[in-house]
Amino acid sequence: MPEDRAIAKTKWVIRRFNSNAEYRLWLQGKMQPYDISEIDENLLLNEGITRLQNLLIGGGGTAFNNASAYLGVGSSSGTVLATQTGLTDAIGYRPMEATYPQISNQTTTWRAVFSGGDANGSWQEFTVANGSGNSAENLNRRVTDQGIKASGTTWTLDLAITWS
Repeated sequence: MPEDRAIAKTKWVIRRFNSNAEYRLWLQGKMQPYDISEIDENLLLNEGITRLQNLLIGGGGTAFNNASAYLGVGSSSGTVLATQTGLTDAIGYRPMEATYPQISNQTTTWRAVFSGGDANGSWQEFTVANGSGNSAENLNRRVTDQGIKASGTTWTLDLAITWS
C-alpha cells in the first residue's frame, strides 16, 4: 500500500569573514570566506509546523518571508525538543538579506548576515523564526558547536530546507 511521507531535509551553512569589507568582496566574487561550515539536520518545532499548516490552508498568521523572517543564534548546547518555542540562550536574531528567502525547485533558503557587532559569542544553536526574537514562532532548531564569533568579524548564516 502506498504511503505519503513529507520530508524536510535541512542544510545550515556558515560563512566566516574577517570583516564586513571581506564579506562585500565575496558578494562581488572577489574572495572566499576564510572558513565555511555545512551542517545537516535539525528538528522542526511543533509551533513552526502548526504555523506552516495554517499558512497552507489560508488560516493566517505570520509567514517566514522577507518582511518577517529572522535567523537566530544562541549559545546553549542543550538538547533539542520539538516542544521548544525558541532558542534556549539567544545572542542575536538578524533579518533576511534583501532577496531572501529564495525558492529553487523544492528548496527554500533563508540568509542573514551577522556583522561586526551582531551575535558575538559562542554559536551553539540556530533557528529561523517569523519575528525578531523568541516571542516569534520558530520553525526549527539545531544545536551544534560552531565556534566563537568575535567582534568585528562578519558571519553569514544560511538555512536551506528541501521539501519532498
